[in-house]
Amino acid sequence: MSRTIVVLEGDQTGQELLEEALRILEPHIIRFDLDFLRFDLSLENRRQTKNQVVYDAGKAIRQHRLAIKAATITPEQKGDVGSPNAILREEMDAEVILRTGRRIPGVRPVGGVYAPISVVRMARDDAYGAKEWREGEEGSPDEIAYRTEKISRRVCRAVADFAFLHARRNGAKVFGGPKYTVSPVYEGMFKEELDAAAKRYPDVRYEPQLIDATFALLLATSGEPLVIPCLNRDGDLMSDMVLQMFGSIAGSESMVISMDDQGEVDCVMTEAPHGTAPALEGRNVANPMAMILAAAGLLSFMKEPEAKRASRAIYEATLETVYDGIRTSDLGGSAHTDEFTNEVIRRVEAKLEVWSTLT
Repeated sequence: MSRTIVVLEGDQTGQELLEEALRILEPHIIRFDLDFLRFDLSLENRRQTKNQVVYDAGKAIRQHRLAIKAATITPEQKGDVGSPNAILREEMDAEVILRTGRRIPGVRPVGGVYAPISVVRMARDDAYGAKEWREGEEGSPDEIAYRTEKISRRVCRAVADFAFLHARRNGAKVFGGPKYTVSPVYEGMFKEELDAAAKRYPDVRYEPQLIDATFALLLATSGEPLVIPCLNRDGDLMSDMVLQMFGSIAGSESMVISMDDQGEVDCVMTEAPHGTAPALEGRNVANPMAMILAAAGLLSFMKEPEAKRASRAIYEATLETVYDGIRTSDLGGSAHTDEFTNEVIRRVEAKLEVWSTLT
């Protein structure tokens, strides 16, 4: 049996690391057939197609439900094609982005953190895609810049429910929240949904905090597992900090998730949380860990037991590789990109072979 995965190609080191992750998903390695449906989301092709390739890719994700994406360049020029992420999230009707910081074996984390910290943020709206304009004479002290932002109760509710469900599954506490005291109408809507979710999941511990206090208290954490629900912009900042607290932003996968009306995941796109790292392009030194874990995370959403076994094998093999000292330079090692991937592949093959004799 095979499953189709939509593969979204990217730019620079992002594309190089995607290819490393796809090496691990070869059928002879994971013992499970996959079909790859590729879309070229490089900056050049997005410009050439005027972003039509991004819309086509988004529709394919809705159809096939599973996708893995390379990092892409976001041009800074006004009127250019912009980032494909907002289009993809709208097309796949995503509400949630999940990023989990976890201990990287042998890598010392910041402060007292050692239990996982998951950031559950909005996938759409808020500061992203807001209408912006200026009024007044350009450069004048009286010139004023405006921005309109919006959030919907639907997305607020989806993020709140997912946060509590994720905390329940992982024995974690829902911690944090928006700064509703300053913005009772806008951010207050999100706080209302978090409080309502707390009543629906009374077995999950809930400690609401303002977002600024959440940042501060993370540096004084007692080490318990946390799930932090956030607005889109807040979560973007929070997740980068949380991942770095565990040693590297390249140490964890990112998941963009669409929920159905029953609160179940019906569509997911996994990716690395980092950018295209142009300074590392072509040098074979970038850390492929996040992209490899993105591949493992994607397999975990498949129903087939073979896919779930392969997912577990990739997760374990990746972390064991780091534990045994085979690390790229950002984690204090000297391994090249392909050397790290080769070792993960070797361990995945060994695990699946051993497990096959025990079933």
